[in-house]
Amino acid sequence: MSMTRRRFVESCAIGTAMATMASSCVRIDQARATDLAELDAVETASRIRSGEISAEEAVEAAINRAWRLDESLNAIATKTFGRAREAVKNGAGGGPFAGVPSFVKDLDDVVGVPTGFGSRAFPFYRGNEQTPLTDAFLGLGVVSLGKSTTPEFGLSATTEPIATGPTRNPWDTNRSAGGSSGGAAALVASGVVPIAHASDGGGSIRIPASCCGNVGLKVSRGRNPPARPEAGAISISVHGVQSRTVRDTAVAAAAMALPAETSGLKPLDLVTGPSDRRLRIALLTEGVKDRPIDPVVVEETKQTAMLCAELGHDVSPISPPFDPSLEDDFTLYWAAYADSVVSAWDDVFPVPPNGFAFEPFTLGLSEFYRANVGIFDEAVERLQSTPAVFDALFEDYDLVLSPVVAAPPPPIGRLGGRRDYATLRERLLTYVQFTALYNITGAPAISLPLSMSPDGLPIGAMFGAGMGDETTLLELAFELEEAAPWADRRPRLFG
Repeated sequence: MSMTRRRFVESCAIGTAMATMASSCVRIDQARATDLAELDAVETASRIRSGEISAEEAVEAAINRAWRLDESLNAIATKTFGRAREAVKNGAGGGPFAGVPSFVKDLDDVVGVPTGFGSRAFPFYRGNEQTPLTDAFLGLGVVSLGKSTTPEFGLSATTEPIATGPTRNPWDTNRSAGGSSGGAAALVASGVVPIAHASDGGGSIRIPASCCGNVGLKVSRGRNPPARPEAGAISISVHGVQSRTVRDTAVAAAAMALPAETSGLKPLDLVTGPSDRRLRIALLTEGVKDRPIDPVVVEETKQTAMLCAELGHDVSPISPPFDPSLEDDFTLYWAAYADSVVSAWDDVFPVPPNGFAFEPFTLGLSEFYRANVGIFDEAVERLQSTPAVFDALFEDYDLVLSPVVAAPPPPIGRLGGRRDYATLRERLLTYVQFTALYNITGAPAISLPLSMSPDGLPIGAMFGAGMGDETTLLELAFELEEAAPWADRRPRLFG
């Protein structure tokens, strides 16, 4: 990404703040750690800048971890290790994470690298240009080691596409890593890389963060540079990162954010720690349409609420603040995207879309959209009216606390790509009851790895804020990271 004078000044300011952050402790004393897998992106970049390690060493160590761990994880769609080695030969370059190894999610083009979309449909596709969003992520200074796995076209909440096979959770390889940024989440949680690109169109940053014990921030609509155009009238997808520490997420969010005069949002400056402000937090644990929620998830969410209350925040339970029919409208909108992909096949290939190219769920969503296209505009109008209803909630509260998903990480196969459409749709709607609201409204939300299930699986807590208020989310995230630290937890597959 080209570096204007303003961007240079901003990145220098972030770099100075990062140096201060790197000197602070995140439970595991990163300043003293000798295993590079233990380092977060802030600490890795700090050591590269100081000359304690080189970018080449950081990248080579990550490549070695990738070779060793990905045989079990299956989280890498495309390896570009030679390209990464070549990139760091002449120095780490600029950006707050200069020289830090990473991956790009396999839904987004990187020039010269195949994009598979987690599908068999377009096997020889290579994009010939990058979006401003990809430029912004790579402009952090990260060195991409390749593409991370994703479900077919990012349509599912687990990363188990037929094309590449299931990506496995490093805490338990019989469990899902979540989706659609499941490959990114597994690579970060396992220590292959400290940070990885992710995107979120219905929970796809927050869900895998919950499954894998990471931090996952979905920023506000318009906060970042644009990615590819979306079908329909609402931009539901945003991009960000998977990380293991709040400070990594905070640095990435601030560095990738558009100026306030461009985004139309409140400025997002670099957040470096907690605030003294005590918050009014709404607690939401009721499901949509009486859909079940695992009692363990409900209990752990209430435990998080108790922690917030112990820290002096005011926590009050609420009922769902939206009409249950919103689920139907979002499902139709979700289906419109699937249909746009299937339609793209029609434009390229002489044979009809089929089960050899597409998974049953993709084809089923496309058929659902075509059967209901007559009510699509009405559904969009209702979705567009939701932000105003949601904004009213933040007249009485600063944040909303809820589960991320309705159950701990599911077994491999339960939500997999070979499932029939009707079964998978119902299971997914039950599983992802809480996340899509923030994609519909455009408001920010964050998943924090505050809990573990009795059988040792991560359970995230989700906090949502009003439009443009990532700052409050990150300040509370820093506070909770200090009060209930997770940095000492390590999955079975790590480093």
